[in-house]
Amino acid sequence: MIRKIVQGAALVSIVMGLAACNTVKGLGEDISSVGRAGEEAIN
Repeated sequence: MIRKIVQGAALVSIVMGLAACNTVKGLGEDISSVGRAGEEAIN
């Protein structure tokens, strides 16, 4: 019983970690996009 709980918690942690990585990657891409747009407007 405890083994199943630990396995479930580990699986949830892995999935949440992967979701967080994708969110941070998307945020980084958004910031880069804004920077490129600002640079093009200045030039």
